[in-house]
Amino acid sequence: MKKRLIVGASGASGMPVLLQCLRLLRADGGFEVFLIMTAAARMTLAQETDVSVAEIAALADCVLQPEEIGAGPASGSFQAEGMLVAPCSMKTAAGIRSGYTDNLLLRAADVTVKEQRPLVLAVRETPLSQIHLRNLLELSALPGVRIMPLMLTFYQRPESLDEMIYQTAARLLEPFGVKAPDYRRWTGLRGAGENGNGMDC
Repeated sequence: MKKRLIVGASGASGMPVLLQCLRLLRADGGFEVFLIMTAAARMTLAQETDVSVAEIAALADCVLQPEEIGAGPASGSFQAEGMLVAPCSMKTAAGIRSGYTDNLLLRAADVTVKEQRPLVLAVRETPLSQIHLRNLLELSALPGVRIMPLMLTFYQRPESLDEMIYQTAARLLEPFGVKAPDYRRWTGLRGAGENGNGMDC
């Protein structure tokens, strides 16, 4: 039986990461994906990619509208492994922090928090104001919540933007047990063995 995962997307920048997350989930094959995209997310998708909403929806098992406040993920009795919000705007982060559940995405996140299931927030904003930082600090103190900003990594020496996006998506999905075959983990500094003898372990 497949595990359920709720994936939300708000209007912050980062739609290529959402697309890669959905592709990795589809390739994994072990998850039933419930996708919730806000109107702002759809606008950002058109701005950042040539992918249509229909193409994104085809990568999910169930697509729910933010207005469907009575849908399954709005209840704690709806079994799910957790929730990923990618990208997560500062507006959405503020709504989750304050418990302001005026749409299904926020309500599903609120349920995830109260049930103490994993909630991964791929937050995106720069620079961060004191308001943003206070909200993120409070969220980080909640059981199961992980604040994972959309930050690029370079230790794997990526040769393209697509490699960076893949690495980021794989890291976001790792808390849910998703195995990304090309995810490159940190294995230590090259040539930094004991006593500087260049022997790697």
